[in-house]
Amino acid sequence: MRHLVFLLSLSSVCFFTRSEIADNNFSKCKMFFLNNAPPDFTPPAGVSVKPICQCLWDDNDQQLYLFATLYSTTWKIPVYSAYLFGSPNIGRCDAWYIEPQLDGEDEPCMRPKGRNRGIGTNQALNSDYKNSGYNKGHLYPVLHTSNHLSMLATSTLTNVAPQKSDFNQNAWLRHEEAIKEDLKSCDEAYVVTGVVPDTEAPKLKNRVTVAKYYWRATCCLKNNQYTGMGYYGPDKNGEVQKLTITNLKKKLNDVYQICFFPSIPPPPNQPLKKPRIVYTCDCST
Repeated sequence: MRHLVFLLSLSSVCFFTRSEIADNNFSKCKMFFLNNAPPDFTPPAGVSVKPICQCLWDDNDQQLYLFATLYSTTWKIPVYSAYLFGSPNIGRCDAWYIEPQLDGEDEPCMRPKGRNRGIGTNQALNSDYKNSGYNKGHLYPVLHTSNHLSMLATSTLTNVAPQKSDFNQNAWLRHEEAIKEDLKSCDEAYVVTGVVPDTEAPKLKNRVTVAKYYWRATCCLKNNQYTGMGYYGPDKNGEVQKLTITNLKKKLNDVYQICFFPSIPPPPNQPLKKPRIVYTCDCST
């Protein structure tokens, strides 16, 4: 993945975790969206969201942005995380962080905990998950990272939602592994992964909304063709469904309006004698 090559040579440098609350847009991390265009998203009434550019910075204050998250301060879980797929060959280290900026602190860096009593007002804390019976389900998983820095950056509580442990450790894990095989031959692959909140289920510690469903939209660029696929689960059998991008969008319409890759144009009306460009990443097909 050519967009990630520059990160690999930096993996031996000492880095500090950080993420940045964007000013109502993703301008500093737009490279993680196809053609620099974030999903078109309309939240339900009364639901507040914040765009976050997830990044790391080194001891020379050089920032490295690694993925993007749209976070709901109402539900205290992410709506989605967007990233460039990478083929992994690294281990995992879960050092969980929060975002002090979401709760009004001036501290720009991710921290294990905040300094004021208001921490947790707008976000989930590690303590919310303790003895809850839920796993921290990653939206951007370690399995889809290509370097040590991206792996570290995924372990922020703004990139996870409460996920049932059986689904997390079985069907969803198998799905993540299958995606790795599907996308590894792409020239580039853009991924948007999100959750559907269960607003009727008890909240963790009466604060954090649990995830009812997880979904994923992928767009593979190969040989000048866009090829997309959608995924949604668990279904009634506890598995992950595979469906078109359009059908995934329709499934989510009851909760919120979203178009995952809005920069993809509708398929042109091409004569049959000419090679047909494949557009299966847009929401209209």
